[in-house]
Amino acid sequence: MLRRGSQALRRFSTGRVYFKNQLKLALIGQSLFGQEVYSHLCKEGHQVVGVFTVPDKDGKADPLALAAEKDGTPVFKFPRWRVKGKTIKEVAEAYRSVGAELNVLPFCTQFIPMDVIDSPKHGSIIYHPSILPRHRGASAINWTLIMGDKKAGFSVFWADDGLDTGPILLQRSCDVEPNDTVDVLYNRFLFPEGIKAMVEAVQLIADGKAPRIPQPEEGATYEGIQKKENAEISWDQSAEVLHNWIRGHDKVPGAWTEINGQMVTFYGSSLLNSPVPPGEPLEMKGAKKPGLVTKHGLVLFGNDGKALMVRNLQFEDGKMIPASQYFSAGETAVVELTAEEKKVAETIKVIWAGILSNVPVIEDSTDFFKSGASSMDVVRLVEEIRQKCGGLQLQNEDVYMATKFEDFIQKVVRKLRGEDQEEELVVDYVSKEVNEMTVNMPYQCFINGQFTDAEDGKTYDTINPTDGSTICKVSYASLVDVDKAVAAAKDAFDNGEWGRMNARERGRLMYRLADLLEENQEELATIEALDSGAVYTLALKTHIGMSVQTFRYFAGWCDKIQGSTIPINQARPNRNLTFTKKEPLGVCAIIIPWNYPLMMLAWKSAACLAAGNTLVLKPAQVTPLTALKFAELSVKAGFPKGVINIIPGSGGIAGQRLSEHPDIRKLGFTGSTPIGKQIMRSAASNLKKVSLELGGKSPLIIFNDCEIDKAVRMGMGAVFFNKGENCIAAGRLFVEESIHDEFVTRVVEEIKKMKIGDPLDRSTDHGPQNHKAHLEKLLQYCEAGVQEGATLVYGGRQVPRPGFFMEPTVFTDVEDHMYLAREESFGPIMVISKFQNGDIDGVLLRANNTEYGLASGVFTRDINKAMYVSEKLEAGTVFINTYNKTDVAAPFGGVKQSGFGKDLGEEALNEYLKTKTVTLEY
Repeated sequence: MLRRGSQALRRFSTGRVYFKNQLKLALIGQSLFGQEVYSHLCKEGHQVVGVFTVPDKDGKADPLALAAEKDGTPVFKFPRWRVKGKTIKEVAEAYRSVGAELNVLPFCTQFIPMDVIDSPKHGSIIYHPSILPRHRGASAINWTLIMGDKKAGFSVFWADDGLDTGPILLQRSCDVEPNDTVDVLYNRFLFPEGIKAMVEAVQLIADGKAPRIPQPEEGATYEGIQKKENAEISWDQSAEVLHNWIRGHDKVPGAWTEINGQMVTFYGSSLLNSPVPPGEPLEMKGAKKPGLVTKHGLVLFGNDGKALMVRNLQFEDGKMIPASQYFSAGETAVVELTAEEKKVAETIKVIWAGILSNVPVIEDSTDFFKSGASSMDVVRLVEEIRQKCGGLQLQNEDVYMATKFEDFIQKVVRKLRGEDQEEELVVDYVSKEVNEMTVNMPYQCFINGQFTDAEDGKTYDTINPTDGSTICKVSYASLVDVDKAVAAAKDAFDNGEWGRMNARERGRLMYRLADLLEENQEELATIEALDSGAVYTLALKTHIGMSVQTFRYFAGWCDKIQGSTIPINQARPNRNLTFTKKEPLGVCAIIIPWNYPLMMLAWKSAACLAAGNTLVLKPAQVTPLTALKFAELSVKAGFPKGVINIIPGSGGIAGQRLSEHPDIRKLGFTGSTPIGKQIMRSAASNLKKVSLELGGKSPLIIFNDCEIDKAVRMGMGAVFFNKGENCIAAGRLFVEESIHDEFVTRVVEEIKKMKIGDPLDRSTDHGPQNHKAHLEKLLQYCEAGVQEGATLVYGGRQVPRPGFFMEPTVFTDVEDHMYLAREESFGPIMVISKFQNGDIDGVLLRANNTEYGLASGVFTRDINKAMYVSEKLEAGTVFINTYNKTDVAAPFGGVKQSGFGKDLGEEALNEYLKTKTVTLEY
């Protein structure tokens, strides 16, 4: 870097050159925050001429001192700056010797004399973690939460001889979330944004652009330092006030009360907005109503009848436990370590020694926090262990729960052994050696995080359509099982971890689930081939591949769901702010079809989960196995119990109960139009939200100016893709008269080349129909066509081999009044009608003469014709010179009796969200 006077000349790879003013800085303060401000200022080219910090504590240097000493920056460690109100001469001389032009105080617990403050050319700036003039004093973050402020933030101000009263240089603010703690607020906003702001403030001063805005006295408050002795909970207050008091002291100094003669400190408070779960009473000194120890935590009650819940408790000896374990927190047996575990323990001891450098020897009794560790050291400990112990994943709470080294090692070992999990997932698989692999298939109901038999023990056979054999017996869910699943989903939404989880964590779980689906794609595709007859290569690419893409797409949406602000007429002389919030609905039911078992699950459940709902999903009775495998993978991904529930069984029992259940707030269904109508009638019982993707009779219009090769190839795909078991399959082809015969001839030629056979054979083009009843229905459909006078050009028969195979079929001369022209086959049957040359409006009239409107298509080289036709076709999707081209980002759904509501794309999220309007006056 070239230097010219007090400016730095920077050159970038683009060739641009610009000048940046620099200052000589003295940093006065301490902590990791001070260290980060120091490092960022150095990176920006400013010259830190001296660092003034606190003396080493128990032989351990402050992080700011460590960073500066490593760089060779002069470091001064003064225990104090003045005695009896007068500046210590030696301290003042040492300070003046560095020749600073500006003092920067990022975080400072010492009192700095005014002659030092005013000494530099530009004076001194200080970081304060509140929006001044509110919350002057040393515990500003605590008081922001204690007082229930809706906004938090920080100020960078010019130091004066008052107490946090100097002129403002800049301020930044953020919303306070309902369950924010001091640590959460600090780590999310005050720490990272504060560092940026300090650097920005210094640059504004260097550039001569820094403002000095006097602090108003209106709204000014001053609160003292919060200490343990004055953090006792006063119980005669509302639940919200109690919640704010507890979270405002979390983690330091900790709000406490007396229980059974012992000081007990509360951590992890959240407001309880759902019915109070059952629990065991716990008397607390001064509380008019006992708390309740529940399986989710300790419920506390305000004097307004409302409740809150705390997650963790800490006793006087420093031991922390989950609040739910208060009555079962006895002594835990000491675990004997294996040789491999002893190696891990030694590695962790080295990590502790590196953090607690002031402690000569790490012993079993060494306490992490009593030895001087801070909350930032917790982050370092967790990350170092992950890095050096084979990716071992700990949570910050694990450190707080076991602060002594011996207890911490015991906790780590239990985690390594999987003993700390709430309940181990037990899966009773049906295993098969097939497709050159062992396929493990769960077959029981999945309710509240566990696989379990149906309440009445009933099962049914799921059949392999390739040969008609039984794959396995599957649990047949009863009404009791449905109610259990809904109750589990409701509890998970109202009281569980899922309801409190932030959006990015929700997205992380969904990304992990997508990864697991991808890692297990061969097994999933094999199960799909066995259970639904899908050709393996198609299952791998579409059934499973698009499922992975769908979960990844919606995982990315989790933290991008947002409302809007709305300008409204002001209620003069006051002013109003109106905004909307997008909120999850609650428990959602999803009922899916049998043609794409996993993909239909993904299309609906990914949007449902991204929006923050919990779900109960009923797979098609004939294809339950990939849904149950999905349930297993969801546990491995880390989804809390109760969030996802899978209940195999019949539509008449399980599906009907879901559609009328009073605790279901949304039902998403894909299936036939008659069943969709029945669901709407049942859903009216509690006016639950409904989205329906129903039957179709999708028209495909092929004009004589098309690319005939492409039209033949894609026209066949439009009908025969996935054996014709495709909701958007072209149910009727309209081919212009002049190319009609050629088109039919070429289609038949291509059909004869298709290989019909085992779906696990990589060369197979066409597998078996999904189940026997469906095959029989298709054969009857063909018989009806012949009887009405349509011309059967090819196929129309069952393939003479075991299983449910049908020949790809072609009918021509299909007239508009015929059954084939009006009803969907949902199979490999091409229905072709001829239209006169040039009769665009006539063929459109015929194409729209149906009660369905799911998809449609047109093939032509004429873009004007294509756009005209696309505007006139009455369908949710129009394909032009292509077909079956769906994408996770493009909304999908029908009109008319093909249903309403959308899967996929941003619009799908709205199917699983509700909009709340909030208006305030100020």
